[in-house]
Amino acid sequence: MLSDYVDRAIAQAIYDKLEDGTFTGKIPACKGVIAFASTLRECENELRSTLEDWILLGLKLGHSLPVIDNIDLNKEPMDTV
Repeated sequence: MLSDYVDRAIAQAIYDKLEDGTFTGKIPACKGVIAFASTLRECENELRSTLEDWILLGLKLGHSLPVIDNIDLNKEPMDTV
């Protein structure tokens, strides 16, 4: 499920070539996930790595993560008995 989430989030990425010839990439649904690199391929790889770290940190800290293509990584509240 995690790898599907990452793949689908990366599919929503937006890349731009900057004036200096480097690239930036971001995933609009994932606030703060942005990468910069000298080539588009490096930018894609860096963005994937940044996204993976962002997800793991968000899960660890209990942050609400966006639902991507009906994949919800957020923990369900546990019923107490």
